[in-house]
Amino acid sequence: MPYPARVDGELAPQLSRWLWLVKWLLAIPHFVCLVFLWIAYLVLTIVAFFALLFTGRYPRGIFDFNVGVLRWTWRVAFYSYSALATDRYPPFTLAEVPDYPAQLSVDYPGSHRRGLPLIGWWLLGIPQYVIAGILGGSTVGWQWSGGLISVLVLVAAVVLLFKGEYPPGIFDLVMGFNRWVIRAGVYGSLLTPVYPPFRLDQGGKEPMISEGAVAPTV
Repeated sequence: MPYPARVDGELAPQLSRWLWLVKWLLAIPHFVCLVFLWIAYLVLTIVAFFALLFTGRYPRGIFDFNVGVLRWTWRVAFYSYSALATDRYPPFTLAEVPDYPAQLSVDYPGSHRRGLPLIGWWLLGIPQYVIAGILGGSTVGWQWSGGLISVLVLVAAVVLLFKGEYPPGIFDLVMGFNRWVIRAGVYGSLLTPVYPPFRLDQGGKEPMISEGAVAPTV
């Protein structure tokens, strides 16, 4: 069974040597949109918390919106400074864009344990959140910054500038780190009750997971 949150990315065969220097400027319209989307995300996650607490189900409309925000965020992150792995400008949409090189999806859970929001969310998730913090550093809505991801992406950017190529080994590791951070975020946002696996799944394609992703018993 695959993990309910799947994160994929395809490294572009040709990347501009210098475009990454101005991507912060080109992505400003996305950053502005994502500020408001993340405010809504946080408010709706609180609403979903109480819905889970009393009904054991995550409201489907809120779920689809929040996954859409994560999907939009991942496309912008993949284009900009969480990966720099494509020069194709991200679309302005919450919906899936099948031909875009960065993909994110989360399976809708049939049900949650009613006690999970109070116990599993903050207590069992602490080890995942600590590791995600080391990998991603601080999170400002749409962008991981200051962690190991930023260091690796900076190395890749310098190599790209001088050699005109993105080291595949660095890309695989960057994808693994981003995947860990996003899985922890999905679990922390109560979008799935399935506990993230403690393993680094590298590479552009999401691997199949047959062990380690076990729903907490609380």
